[in-house]
Amino acid sequence: MTKPDYRLLHSAIKNKDTAFSQQERTEAHLEGLLPPVVDSLETQMQRVLEHLDNKPDDIEKFIYLQELADRNETLFYATLMSDPVTFIPLVYDPTIADACRKYGHLYRRPKGMYLTREMKGRLKEVLRNWPQKEVRFICVTSGGRILGLGDIGANGAPIPVGKLQLYTACAAVPPEGLLPVHLDIGTGNQKLKADPLYTGLREEKLGQQALDELLDEFVAAVEEVFPGCCIHFEDWEGDDAIRYLQRYQQQALVYNDDIQGTASVVLAGLLTALETTGGKLTDQRVLFAGAGSAGTGIADMLVEAMTQEGADKDEARRAITLFDKKGLITVDRDDLNASQQVYARDMASEKDLQKVVEQVKPTMLIGVSTQGGLFSEGVVKAMSRLNDRPIIFALSNPTENAECTAKQAYEWSEGKALFAAGVQFGEEKIGSETRYPGQANNFYIFPAVSLAIYAARPARVDDKLFIEAARLCAKQVSKADREKGKLYPSQADILNTELAIATGLVRYLCKHGLAGIKEPEDIEGWMQTLIYKPRYC
Repeated sequence: MTKPDYRLLHSAIKNKDTAFSQQERTEAHLEGLLPPVVDSLETQMQRVLEHLDNKPDDIEKFIYLQELADRNETLFYATLMSDPVTFIPLVYDPTIADACRKYGHLYRRPKGMYLTREMKGRLKEVLRNWPQKEVRFICVTSGGRILGLGDIGANGAPIPVGKLQLYTACAAVPPEGLLPVHLDIGTGNQKLKADPLYTGLREEKLGQQALDELLDEFVAAVEEVFPGCCIHFEDWEGDDAIRYLQRYQQQALVYNDDIQGTASVVLAGLLTALETTGGKLTDQRVLFAGAGSAGTGIADMLVEAMTQEGADKDEARRAITLFDKKGLITVDRDDLNASQQVYARDMASEKDLQKVVEQVKPTMLIGVSTQGGLFSEGVVKAMSRLNDRPIIFALSNPTENAECTAKQAYEWSEGKALFAAGVQFGEEKIGSETRYPGQANNFYIFPAVSLAIYAARPARVDDKLFIEAARLCAKQVSKADREKGKLYPSQADILNTELAIATGLVRYLCKHGLAGIKEPEDIEGWMQTLIYKPRYC
């Protein structure tokens, strides 16, 4: 006697819930195991929306959506892709920050893989436990620097899950080849280690040499177990983030979204702003408030973009000034890493940001400091006195870490500022005009880059690909939108934006001999055959 195929009901990939047809129920012996109604995907989505409307807060909506992803992947992505403006903030930033804070208390079931320092010497063996044998992307974090929350160890596990979900929700990268990984190297967070519900190792962090050896083994194991897989490093501590990108990008297919993705999306917004001001990138003076891996990564990409436009590299570096919690980055400081030293200025020490603005006279002010309120009224007014249209990016998140709000930037500049933040602020009325702050969110870049990698199969990627992504992203902002102060494309049309960027990147990779494929004659049509569409088969 044939038994019911219960696996269909318990497989997130194959499950259709109430959308199984009567014929499918008969053939799989599922009759009586489901309510008699046969729903369409659209009706199921209506039910999902009603469930979400009844949730008391965003963290409960996050939990519900993650459980939906575990139960019915098609319905989960159909929901996300139907209204990205509403749902992306629920599965990623800002809601995911709260989920990370509470992860040990919210934990329901495993997602992805959990590798630990104790598996050293066996990582290949452990990776082979993953049921999907063709993995195209691994997003890996150590939980060392999560969304301005600092070292939260295993509580960072939701980050690679959410990041890979955005690959699919924003750029339609097929989800079956995506593997989130948390690499548990210990934590220095004593509060977490004292929490009985903490899910990670209660050990101090590995030292640098031991960590380097573990990462070397991990990268080699991924290359052997999942050939052609791209490793996406996410939310590593500043020095480690820089070191591992530099260590592996010439020998493996890797990128770091915190460095390259952040730099690319900031560059995209700056290029859009320059379309409004009429200036050239090579003529800008840029002041960074924050000199960690994000700040120096953006600075490095700006230098590379300036050199592509004809500037001398040293000249481009001199156009950039860094400021951190200890003040101006100057040549007489003895606490600088190699990434900061190249931007050290031969100036007197100064800890007052407003005074630095007045001395340096920047055309662009970029905040990556995680210091909420750092861009004071005096700082913004100083930028406004120096520039007809000051370009001010307050990129730190979550919201309480933003260097200033959109309302403050617009009011203190009398509506002149071209403003973007790391979080989404609402539109602001300034006199008779409305300003639309941009969100310099990496989801404009890394899903598109990943779709291009998925399609073109390059052996390596570098900053030049991310610079090209920034230029392609900036081209998606219409003149009409720029006149409203918008610096990024509409999030409501994120899939078409990402497809356009990814298609341009595939052309770029093919043109420069970096692709592992021959460029298709009808590249747009070919890309449509590769992307994921949330439909029941």
